[in-house]
Amino acid sequence: MKVFVQAASHASLSAAGRTLGMSAAMATKHVDALEARLGVKLLHRTTRRLTLTDAGTDYLAASRRILQELDEAEAEVAAQRIEAVGRLRMNLPLSFGTRFIAPLLPEFSRRYPNVEVELGLSDAQQDLIQGGWDMAIRIGHLTDSALKTRRLGNCPMQICAAPSYLARHGTPRRVAELSAHNCLSYTLSPLQGRGTWGFGPAGDIQVPVQGNLKANNGDALLVAALGGQGVIYQPNFIVADALASGTLVALELDQPALDLGGLHVLFPPDRRPPAKVRAMIDYLVETLSSACGEKPPAD
Repeated sequence: MKVFVQAASHASLSAAGRTLGMSAAMATKHVDALEARLGVKLLHRTTRRLTLTDAGTDYLAASRRILQELDEAEAEVAAQRIEAVGRLRMNLPLSFGTRFIAPLLPEFSRRYPNVEVELGLSDAQQDLIQGGWDMAIRIGHLTDSALKTRRLGNCPMQICAAPSYLARHGTPRRVAELSAHNCLSYTLSPLQGRGTWGFGPAGDIQVPVQGNLKANNGDALLVAALGGQGVIYQPNFIVADALASGTLVALELDQPALDLGGLHVLFPPDRRPPAKVRAMIDYLVETLSSACGEKPPAD
């Protein structure tokens, strides 16, 4: 189309080729291919000059409009690599996103007023590429993936229960004693979903447990535990406030809690992510790490 526009503008295929950095023969092949695809002649060609057919006159006007729109679209997309603009779609775990990410967004919006943030809050794992997400936050060990990642901080686990529950049922001191307690499990955990709680850094010390409540959301388990229903084994960000207030009590057992593997932001493997993605990642490293009481991690 560009060759055709240049040929029509200069009334010469040779001039069109020179303008676009190709030979006259190659410019002729481009126009021949265009006419063959359209099934009409666009140019009357003689040895001295080119003139437009009626179809060529109509197609020239449309081509100029389309090429201008294409140039504008390319310029707009290129600008997004430099300036943080447009819609940013983030996929987040429900409880973590509500507690930690949503409160950070007002300041982010003040810094980057041209970015529109869309949150997808779900504890179920989402496919970034198929879902059209620009980025996601994940808690736990990451599986092998073509996605790029950046560590935001640690995410320790806590096992705890309400004082009222412990007063009625006693306080376990060994992980093996948990089998005799009402353990409230998180169904989306590979271990807890199967009725097993893992201890030790790698979770290789596995204890079978049972309880009268399972849920796919940590906050639902927290509410039940606060009511004295049973023992929960959840990330620190879920139970930290309750532990600080004394409405839950951390259990000191003979084995350490498992290591979830940290908190990470994931994003597609572009050679250079758009500015809106880079801005959010840098902002999370700055604010989220300090909010969790950690120094911002290195790249």
